[in-house]
Amino acid sequence: MIIIGIDPGITGAICFLENHKLIDVIDMPTMASGNKNKKQINGSQIYNEISFRIENYKHENVNVIVEQVSAMPGQGVTSMFNFGQSFGVIKGVCAAMQLPIFFVRPAKWKKHFDLLNSQKDSSRVKAIEMFPKFSSMLSRKKDSNKADAILIAYYHLNTAENK
Repeated sequence: MIIIGIDPGITGAICFLENHKLIDVIDMPTMASGNKNKKQINGSQIYNEISFRIENYKHENVNVIVEQVSAMPGQGVTSMFNFGQSFGVIKGVCAAMQLPIFFVRPAKWKKHFDLLNSQKDSSRVKAIEMFPKFSSMLSRKKDSNKADAILIAYYHLNTAENK
């Protein structure tokens, strides 16, 4: 079984669990948007990254868990549109690959790990505590998105087994 945890967005990340073990976590693949050094997520590379890791699995043995995001107060219209576009690309790639996709709200997985109302960096600290072997991949403050992807995947692993 492979569980793929995704923290969507330009600065997001993708985590891969194989048979209950963390095997990899990567920054969200991006590419130039064509104007003013802007970026967009690279759907083709997301497809390649997922395909490479699931090639030996039947699709029914793969679950994709994506953080269910929505607009945040104070977020500009352009950034909301871009964020929604990124979320849609991820959903589209998974649908085209015929992978089962599940969504989890941030409050749900954060509550599970006792991270509600905590600092953004708290998820990184929690992931390092849980997976010290991967601490070098989570050493920078900006790696909190990788930590989020890891915790999203493990939330699904923990809660799906209890159902």
